Amino acid sequence: MSSDSNSGCGKEDCGCVSRRTVMKGVGVTLGAAAFARAIAPLTEWAQNISADEFLQKHYKELSLIDLKVVLRRLEKETKEHYGADVTISDTKPQEGVKFGYALNLSVCNGCRKCAEACHLENNHDRPSNQSYIRVFEMQKGSMDMEQGNAHYDKPVPQPDKFYMPVQCQQCEHPPCVDVCPVEATWKEPDGIVVVDYNWCIGCRYCEAACPYHARRFNWTKPVIPKEEINPDQGYLSNRIRPQGTMEKCTFCLHRTRNGRLPACLEACPTGARVFGNLLDPNSEIRWVLEHKRVFILKEDLGLKPQFFYFFDS
Repeated sequence: MSSDSNSGCGKEDCGCVSRRTVMKGVGVTLGAAAFARAIAPLTEWAQNISADEFLQKHYKELSLIDLKVVLRRLEKETKEHYGADVTISDTKPQEGVKFGYALNLSVCNGCRKCAEACHLENNHDRPSNQSYIRVFEMQKGSMDMEQGNAHYDKPVPQPDKFYMPVQCQQCEHPPCVDVCPVEATWKEPDGIVVVDYNWCIGCRYCEAACPYHARRFNWTKPVIPKEEINPDQGYLSNRIRPQGTMEKCTFCLHRTRNGRLPACLEACPTGARVFGNLLDPNSEIRWVLEHKRVFILKEDLGLKPQFFYFFDS
C-alpha cells in the first residue's frame, strides 16, 4: 500500500478526506481539552498497531485490490496473534433485501442461549463474557426497559416475570451514525449498521448516542483461545476487533447475506425469534408484522428500529 494512502486520494474537490484530516477538524470543533478526552483511548493503543493498519483507507475508499490485500493481511495477523487459520470475507448486501427481526416475548424463557451463541459466533473477548445481546428480566405488566434486570441469576422462567432480549435495533435513523466524527459507522443498503473497525478512533460518541446501549467498546485486546475462534469471519462483522474500537450486532451479516440465519436465532430453544427480508411479502417476518400486534422500543424517539417485539394474543 502506498505511503500516501492516509492523505486521501490527492484529487482536488473529490470529497475524500483522510482520518488525520478529520481528526484535525474534530480537534478544531471540539477544542483541545474535549478532543484530548475524545481520543484518549486511541493514544493508549495506537502504539500497538502496524503502519499498514494505521495507513489503511476507509472501507468505502478501498478498491477491490486494496480490499483483497487488507483481508489477507488481517488473516495473517490473526494467525500471528492468535495462532488460528481464519477466512475473512466481505459479502456485499443483496439488492431487494432489507433485513428485519421480530421477537415473541410470550415464548422467550430467559435462558440466554441467544447471548451465548452471539458470544461464540462473533469472536467476543472471553474473560469479559461479552455479547451483543442483553436479556432483561421484566416484571409482568411493565414495559419499561430501564426497570429490567439484565443480571438475574435465578432459575428461569420465574412465574411473575417475562424476558426481553435487547440488541442493536438497526434503526432507520441511527443516532450512532450521525455522531461519528470520522464516518467509521454507517447504514448499509440492507439496513444493517456496520463499523469499519480499522477506521474507528475509539471516541465512543456512538456508544453515548445509542438509546438501546447496543454498542460495545474493546478496552483491551480480545482474549480468545485458538481452538475457540470462529474461522468464518466477515470484515464488517465478526472478525476479531482491534483494541480501542467500537463494535455492535450486525445481524451476523457474514451468515445472513449468504442465506443463513443469525446465530442467536438458531440457538433459541423456544422459537421466539423471527428473521427475514422485510421487502419479501412471503417472508415469515412480513407475516408477523401483518398478523401480530408488534411494537418497537422507545418509539417516541422516532428512530424507526427494524427490530420488533410482540406477544401471542
